[in-house]
Amino acid sequence: MPTLTERVRNPIGTHVLTGKGLAEGAYQNACKVGAETIQVFCGNPRGWALSAGDPRDDRRFRELCAEAQMRVFIHTPYLVNLGSPDPVCYQNSVALVAHNLKRAAQIGAEGVVVHTGSSVQPGLYDAALRQVRKALLPMLDVLDDNSPWLLLEPTAGQGQSLCSRVEELAPYLEALNFHPRAGICFDTCHFFAAGEPLDEPGGTTRALDRIVEIGGPDRLRLVHANDSMDVRGARRDRHEKIGAGHVGVGAFKELFAHQALAGVPFILETPGSRTPGDPSTALLRALRSSSADPM
Repeated sequence: MPTLTERVRNPIGTHVLTGKGLAEGAYQNACKVGAETIQVFCGNPRGWALSAGDPRDDRRFRELCAEAQMRVFIHTPYLVNLGSPDPVCYQNSVALVAHNLKRAAQIGAEGVVVHTGSSVQPGLYDAALRQVRKALLPMLDVLDDNSPWLLLEPTAGQGQSLCSRVEELAPYLEALNFHPRAGICFDTCHFFAAGEPLDEPGGTTRALDRIVEIGGPDRLRLVHANDSMDVRGARRDRHEKIGAGHVGVGAFKELFAHQALAGVPFILETPGSRTPGDPSTALLRALRSSSADPM
């Protein structure tokens, strides 16, 4: 599998709807908006069902994406919480993450995004992290260099979040033995909502530098590029168009300029990002062009 730096720097795309299937739905929807990379759900995003794929659809989707050099990611359903004290929720979450890793291999996706979760109740942080370890280490241990990455997405700090601030990545990754197949999805709205000063000059650069210090330079594998409707530290996960929220354009300029993100895809989850001519997509492309090396 090619390394990130062997590919186009920072392909830009969005989370697309599947509709008629991966080939006739997700891929065609990506083409309509000119996406260079896409994120999909492989099943009901708000349900526990383990949706089986169609081998013919999977194969055609892989072929189309390979021909177009379209990079693909899967997002696990929203119900997944590996830190939940509810044994049914926990067991279902384990099954869903494992299933999505399997589906990622089948459709040619390079990563599966999973929220870092919550202990739900105060005082259960350590127990919840032990659950995360118990669930994820066996899955990570069977992944090799040709397998999809498991991409940890810190949350916006709601409730009893297990990981939302940059510093909280250290104990979370430690619980996973800093496994080499545990990557990070950097969601700009989430980190900002949790209190990271991405809106300050240099704030995004400092956050990225610290993530590299904690986990190493190759752990950053995906960016969810979202502005925020709410102010820093509000702990509300409400996405806004790029430049129309409280994060601001400066943070995205710093993302494109940071060497640790060379080759890392940007996925928009903003209002209108699935629409042709979306201004957020156009703005990100302009920022990418302005940050390109003169070589």
